[in-house]
Amino acid sequence: MTMKKLNIVLYSPEIPQNTGNISRTCSVTGAALHIIKPIGFEISDKTLKRAGLDYWSTLEIYYYENYAEFEEKHRDKEIFYFSAHARQRYTDVDYPEEVYLMFGKETAGLPKELILENIDHSVRIPMLENRRCLNLSNAVAIAAYEVLRRWDFEGFLGEGDI
Repeated sequence: MTMKKLNIVLYSPEIPQNTGNISRTCSVTGAALHIIKPIGFEISDKTLKRAGLDYWSTLEIYYYENYAEFEEKHRDKEIFYFSAHARQRYTDVDYPEEVYLMFGKETAGLPKELILENIDHSVRIPMLENRRCLNLSNAVAIAAYEVLRRWDFEGFLGEGDI
């Protein structure tokens, strides 16, 4: 059995509560969290810790000083760039056994040039017209669980206990 690996990448996150909630999602799904600086808060921010509760000790987390450092370390990896402006839906791609899902900052998303440079790996979560965007932590949860569903939730709990 091959080991599948989900990686969540936050490009310059700004809101500590979102990052805390995302860390919780990463912990319960076994996903690694990658944070690309600059970020809009201190990692020790109590709202970040509160949102993540007691999940910090179970989290696999990596920090990068900038996108160039992230790209240098992961240039051979398959990365999907989430953007409201992408043409392809996140449900229409095949996710490899090791995948990186990248999400942009809450106020601006990912840089447009990054989307254009990676257009074949840029995906969107469909929304109604004239709506700005989903909450970042909700978008990460939707995308993470789609990948896990595609992997048939391998390694997760089976039937419930009721």
